[in-house]
Amino acid sequence: MAIQFKSWIIPLSLAAAFAAPATYADTVKIAFIDPLSGPFAPVGQNGLKSWQYVAEMANAQKWAGEHTFEVVGFDNKASPQESLSQLKTVIDQGYRYVIQGNGSGVALALIDAINKHNERNPGKEVLFLNYAAVDPDLTNGKCSFWHFRTDANSDQKMEALTTYMAKDQNIKKVYIIGQNYAFGHQVTRAAKDYLKRKRPDVQIVGDDLHPIGQVKDFSPYVAKIKAAGADTVITGNWGADLALLIKAAKDAGLTANFYTYYGATTGVPTAMGPSGAERVKYVGYWNANNEKFVGKEIVEGFKKKHNDDYYVMATYTSLALLGKAMKEGKTTDPLKVALAMEGMKVQSLNGEVEMRKQDHQLQQPLYIATWTKVNGKDVKYDQENTGYGWKTDVVLDPYVASQPTSCQMKRPS
Repeated sequence: MAIQFKSWIIPLSLAAAFAAPATYADTVKIAFIDPLSGPFAPVGQNGLKSWQYVAEMANAQKWAGEHTFEVVGFDNKASPQESLSQLKTVIDQGYRYVIQGNGSGVALALIDAINKHNERNPGKEVLFLNYAAVDPDLTNGKCSFWHFRTDANSDQKMEALTTYMAKDQNIKKVYIIGQNYAFGHQVTRAAKDYLKRKRPDVQIVGDDLHPIGQVKDFSPYVAKIKAAGADTVITGNWGADLALLIKAAKDAGLTANFYTYYGATTGVPTAMGPSGAERVKYVGYWNANNEKFVGKEIVEGFKKKHNDDYYVMATYTSLALLGKAMKEGKTTDPLKVALAMEGMKVQSLNGEVEMRKQDHQLQQPLYIATWTKVNGKDVKYDQENTGYGWKTDVVLDPYVASQPTSCQMKRPS
């Protein structure tokens, strides 16, 4: 009897041992390194709340299987130096996943530091999810295996924007204004190049770059725009720099149309109010007022919980990719997760998206929308309780804005 008992118990204990990993669950701690104080704090705070809200939903719906996400904020004051200090802190605390988006200069610094850390610390690698820093270099000459971008880069957005603008024969004189750092320079370059290719008759009547986060009064810039006779303004400004620019334009009675990247970001809707109606547009990867109102549960739930607007949809896409990689691979190891995310397709709120393996640049549809009065039909959701929201003008398929890449990625051996 004893022998029979032992022969029965050993396979059972082995079976239990093999079954154990299936129930093994990690809390995946993700460090959010972005401005939570200073002029860009409202945008950073909205981003953090958006990440945390979607993480809670992902956990409830088991996007990552038994694993759960926890997003913790670290204030970088929009400074590359402060970001590197915070990166060291989070790595020392055991974080293996980092998210950042506000500022391409910060993203470039983080990529460089993470590359060096991962090379020196095999088995303790850190993965960087970039949800909003859009300098094209980040997935071209500066591309990294450890960096994944879930926003469209500025060239993709300009390709979409100028494709749309090219059809409007009322556009004759364009003024470009932007922030004087990597991203602002890329927007200026792309606007000139792409308009020249698509509408050589359009005049570029001005081109200004200003210090980022330092200008308190944009009226001198607006005076130059008016004096140049511009009928259209293109700007990559974001946060306070866009809100103050729009406010100055309103105060000066500037009637030019604004084509923006970040018209939907915190503070800008309030600055525009009714004065921006039918004149301010944005190019982006989603609009809450999409054709079928996909994502309305998140928009309404976020508003109810935070009395704020959900617009950072890359939070959804990022965690959908991360969750799928962890669930299917049954791992939270950054190296294995990164390999699984390459070439991955997921259904996001803007349709099917693909993380291109070649450069880790997400390929996704892009929207162009116009600021307009809420009508309860195609404009159901307003922003910042203004009674105005974004009407979808066009949704462009991923191939329209897709760009070639010069990325020569060094993959782990």
